[in-house]
Amino acid sequence: MEFPKCMKCGQGHLVPLSDYGTEGASVLYKAWVCVNPECGFSLRIDKGQVTYGKKPEHAR
Repeated sequence: MEFPKCMKCGQGHLVPLSDYGTEGASVLYKAWVCVNPECGFSLRIDKGQVTYGKKPEHAR
């Protein structure tokens, strides 16, 4: 499988991330993030809202 190139930095690739919804159902491709740590571009869907550009935060 070939992942799309990040158009923000042009160096990394966007990889999909999955999660679980509030009722436990899996949500495939909830977010796409750039693998280049200097870039940090992300695109995600939360409750029908699409947000992008925020650098992903590490869970603690």
